Amino acid sequence: MSRTAAAARAASSRAGTTGEQDAAPRSAPPSAPSTPAAPRPPGPRTARAGAWAELLRLPALFTVPGDALAGAAAAGARPGPRTLLAIGSSLCLYEAGMALNDWADRAEDAVERPHRPLPSGRIRPAAALTAAGVLTGAGLALAAGAGRPALAVATPLAATVWAYDLALKHTPAGPAAMAAARGLDLLLGAAATVGGTRAALPSAVLLGSHTLAVTAVSRRETTGGSVLAPLAALATTGALTGYVARRRTRLPAGRRAAAAPGLPGPTGVLTAALGAAYAATAARPYFHAALNPSPPLTQRAVGGGIRATIPLQAALAARSGASATALLTAALAPAGRLFARRAAMRKVSIT
Repeated sequence: MSRTAAAARAASSRAGTTGEQDAAPRSAPPSAPSTPAAPRPPGPRTARAGAWAELLRLPALFTVPGDALAGAAAAGARPGPRTLLAIGSSLCLYEAGMALNDWADRAEDAVERPHRPLPSGRIRPAAALTAAGVLTGAGLALAAGAGRPALAVATPLAATVWAYDLALKHTPAGPAAMAAARGLDLLLGAAATVGGTRAALPSAVLLGSHTLAVTAVSRRETTGGSVLAPLAALATTGALTGYVARRRTRLPAGRRAAAAPGLPGPTGVLTAALGAAYAATAARPYFHAALNPSPPLTQRAVGGGIRATIPLQAALAARSGASATALLTAALAPAGRLFARRAAMRKVSIT
């Protein structure tokens, strides 16, 4: 083979190889590692709904129905349609107080809690005040639907709520006004169910005493520094637990056979268990706040006192011989804890 032929054959071979490489599909360049998409910010409607949920303290709503249920139990009656109207009235008046509270405190919150819905601009003050008025009207209308005795209790209850938020909150009469409002709320359930409140007065006083203690602690939740208030609340919790655990010697008519004096029985066991749950929920955060009255621990004590309202309501119903009503009330506690935990994850206070 001549040198010319060999060179031609080599050139042809190289050309064929190059052609095959060009014809072969090229692999795609390695892609950059994918990064998770950033979460979308909430839309305007979602953000607005969240602001209203924060303003109205929705997790605390679970502490309200037990007032009317305990009132009906103390009056010796089973919950009925009028009791449901009383619960609806209580919920409306409670939320009216929440909206009015932030409207009245908007200047103070602008300094101490600028993240709240009104000082942060997420809700206009006029809208909060309007909501308070509308909810108050709805609460009174629902009470009227439950009968004149219920309206006769709901009217001073609404007046107490407005007086507390607008005038009494920062005065020595503030805790007493809040206690009166909670006691009246329990009497509302009794008045709506049976048309009278006398039998429910002792339960109203016990529930009001608990509310008085919680409110006294809450007055220093942003600044802390108070040892006396948590200690007094702790003592109140112990006294109420002991008193509730004692069996009533005069039960409402029709329930005297359910819990005879001196016999433990299912009702007595249930009452003691619910009383223990009340003490366990309230006492520990009070004790911690007394040891270290810092704002975070004081706020935690207030939250514990609010959550303890439900087992106390259930214990009061059981003490009246209404085991089914007590269990129904106690069932609100897990839902309240769940919503409170979600609110805490979002750094939203229920107080």
